Amino acid sequence: MKSLVLKKIEIYLCLSLMLNLFVLSMFSGSASYAEENTQPPLNINAASSILIEASTGQVLYQNNASVALPPASMAKMMTEYLVLESIKEGKIQWEDSVSISSNADAIPGSGALLAQGDTYTVEDLFRYMAIYSGNDGAVALAEFIAGSEENFVNMMNQKAKEMGMSDAAYFANATGLPNEELKELAPTTGKTILSAKDLAKLARRIVLDFPETLEVSSTPKAYLRKGDNSTRQFDNWNWMLEGWKSYNNNFSSIAYEGLDGLKTGSTTEAGFCFTGTAERDGIRLISVVMNAESKPARFEETRKLMDYGFNNFEIKTVVAAKSELDDIKTVPVKKGVELEVAIQTESGMELVVEKGESMENIQFETTILPEEDLIAPIQQGEVVGTLKVKYDKLSEPFEGTINLIAAEDVEKASWFRLLLRAIKDFFADIFEGIKGIF
Repeated sequence: MKSLVLKKIEIYLCLSLMLNLFVLSMFSGSASYAEENTQPPLNINAASSILIEASTGQVLYQNNASVALPPASMAKMMTEYLVLESIKEGKIQWEDSVSISSNADAIPGSGALLAQGDTYTVEDLFRYMAIYSGNDGAVALAEFIAGSEENFVNMMNQKAKEMGMSDAAYFANATGLPNEELKELAPTTGKTILSAKDLAKLARRIVLDFPETLEVSSTPKAYLRKGDNSTRQFDNWNWMLEGWKSYNNNFSSIAYEGLDGLKTGSTTEAGFCFTGTAERDGIRLISVVMNAESKPARFEETRKLMDYGFNNFEIKTVVAAKSELDDIKTVPVKKGVELEVAIQTESGMELVVEKGESMENIQFETTILPEEDLIAPIQQGEVVGTLKVKYDKLSEPFEGTINLIAAEDVEKASWFRLLLRAIKDFFADIFEGIKGIF
């Protein structure tokens, strides 16, 4: 009987020990997760999504962001970019008159307000395309800029390469419509496909290169001809615009503070898509959601991304322009009047980091040019090395480089000064050798 009781006690103690070890391992694992992943996980209900910060391009969140998918009308962002670039380069003007061709008139899908032979200004068509996603307007602008939509598509794909989009990125037309739907109107073969990362890159270029676009994309309602309220009025497909808050309609409850762009899109194959951008407290975010389940869903998922970005991240100046380094103040110079030169950073650097982030979690690596490259004369501002900055706590590790420059001029020493210096160094070496003997 006694041995049976002892066995039961031993079993109880073993089970108790195993339970304690299990609990400890659970807490230990939780602590490890908290240290390595300080931000809560996101559950974005879309085939692909991404969130970036505009000024730095840093990726704050991504899911299947490199998978190329049909973008629907979000492809029109490239059409917008090329229109804006053509205006900047003086090739076309906002006031230029554009005649609607039979080809543009026949384009199906969103818009369908333009008739063959009608004329509109470039500005009218751009606003119509950017706000109401007019496919006919996009084709009319493409033909006006490049002579044909086919030529314009070549420009789109060339620009995609210049922007560093993925190898899979491809534009088949100026609208993002499936070529199967366009049939004989399709200017090329193939299918328009872009990844969320490609679209975020494109949206970032629009926001940085042509910020005036946001004045158009943030407009909730517009007339077909600017300033002419006798023409057709249309609504912006972007229900999240902050501007909708001033309207008494269903969109006012969806409107998001600071959101002022950028482009919606939907087809049967692409599902419901949205590239959004919003700015709050000096930080601008860009999000892309591809193939969401419904029109409202693409905005609901965008709200999750935007809230995640604004609630958890901030921009921090990690390096000030024209600042000294803590570890290296000067570098040696050969054949100069001075034997060394003070150095400083050429520019500053701002990073998106987790709110409250310590500078200890940002890594710095200094590289100075070899001695044989640091020979007088050296001019103020001349590059003498680099400072590499690393931050690996985001969805995609960041690595950037700042030049280190000479803070002052260093003149080349005369031959007589160099001779005296050589004699001095010679006797100094002899003296050190004699000291070594004794």
